[in-house]
Amino acid sequence: MPAGKLKPNLASQGEALRSYPVVKYPVVKCCIENKISYHSVVNLSDPTINHELSTINPTVAVLADFGLIIPQQILNLFPKGIINIHPSLLPKYRGPTPVQTAILNGEKITGVSIMKLDEEIDHGPILGQEKDKILDTDTSESLYKRLFAKGANLLPEILNLYLNDNLKPIAQDHEKSTFTKPLTRQDGYVDLSKFEARNSKSELERKIRGYFPWPGVWTRLRLGSGGQAKLKIVKFLPDNKIQVEGKKPMSYKDFLNGYPGAKELQSLLIKL
Repeated sequence: MPAGKLKPNLASQGEALRSYPVVKYPVVKCCIENKISYHSVVNLSDPTINHELSTINPTVAVLADFGLIIPQQILNLFPKGIINIHPSLLPKYRGPTPVQTAILNGEKITGVSIMKLDEEIDHGPILGQEKDKILDTDTSESLYKRLFAKGANLLPEILNLYLNDNLKPIAQDHEKSTFTKPLTRQDGYVDLSKFEARNSKSELERKIRGYFPWPGVWTRLRLGSGGQAKLKIVKFLPDNKIQVEGKKPMSYKDFLNGYPGAKELQSLLIKL
């Protein structure tokens, strides 16, 4: 995007970083620290967004982990389009949870795709891709970080070639496309009365890694003895850790020693 300014904001006004509530977003934090203009949005249907973008005569935009559908009127503002970094080898694993789904499915290889957005989800033509191994220790958190870092390293060369008309986008093979679904907190729930009959050790282990840090893998157990027993949320964590509601993470061994009455989990944890 050529140099230009959006509507004045906290970055240009020199507001203290700590006083702004959205600094948890790395892009916003970077903009504030480097006095770069930015605009935070929650709804792209706001007509002022379209107007403000059009005033700076943009050529191209780069999108990563944005979370909102880009309407056609905004796509039309960029002569060279909007380039997206997507953490899968498209057309496989389109949609919102490509990394979690790859881990859950036991994939050994994934990757990152640099693509040009169109009006459909993760449907546009590909500018470049790079493969990466999924490690046995990978969580969705670690794999997302590694794939987006790989995409960031890949982007400058691809963008330079594309903007100079030395790289032609290649259409995806849409017949081979697969789609991922949004996750909810309930997706991480494990019904211990049904789990062992329907799931193997490896499936649970992949679920723990794929759903970390959110929505997490969890169940409910009545812990304690006699009249002191209470229903608690118990979380399964990577690296053979478990966390009881209100307690710090602990090893499976320490959990079994501390909660000998948790018979629902004993056989399962011993196998893990």
